Amino acid sequence: MRASMKITVAALLALSLALSGCQTTNPYTGEQQTSKTAIGAGIGAVAGAAIGVLSGDNAKERRKRALIGAGVGGLAGAGVGQYMDRQEARLREQLRGTGVSVTRIGDEIILNMPGNITFATNSYEIQPSFINVLHSVALVLKEYPKTVIEIAGHTDSTGSVDYNQLLSARRAESVANVLRNQGVANNRLIVVGYGPHRPIASNNTPEGRQQNRRVELTLSPLTIN
Repeated sequence: MRASMKITVAALLALSLALSGCQTTNPYTGEQQTSKTAIGAGIGAVAGAAIGVLSGDNAKERRKRALIGAGVGGLAGAGVGQYMDRQEARLREQLRGTGVSVTRIGDEIILNMPGNITFATNSYEIQPSFINVLHSVALVLKEYPKTVIEIAGHTDSTGSVDYNQLLSARRAESVANVLRNQGVANNRLIVVGYGPHRPIASNNTPEGRQQNRRVELTLSPLTIN
């Protein structure tokens, strides 16, 4: 199925689900009916989301446009930096002493979650001691909803590329599941696995390989051009 057809099907499904909760009973016929107001609102929201999905030149930009098109407010001008400044400060406060680093690059915030504190070797089950850290992250993400979050899994180069690719994707999905369960909206999350393809250190040393085993969360603001 082509991408445009997938978008159309998804939009129609969303519209159907939206309208299913807006039905009333006609007092004269006893039949179920949907008000014209609900139909208009549902079509407007779905159309906005569909237009957003079709715009942009990469997954992150398409997600941003979809959220804004569906009614999530965007940021503009000096408000972008100020919004991310406040969010960065809250994250640093919540993550102090946890082993998770907070890096600011322009208007994006990157949380680096090292593999030695998140997962056991060759496992995608989050270590119990790290669950509360993710709960703290989710708390801040809910306070600042005008961001898209890319959750990216990374591995070292030990083992086959296919195995590492799958492991990295599963680890990213495990982190995403915790955030979803804590109330972070799923439509804000982009989950990817990069396997060994984006190292931040040399894979020729144990120390370098440990740095490469990580999950990174990149928080990008919803901006209005």
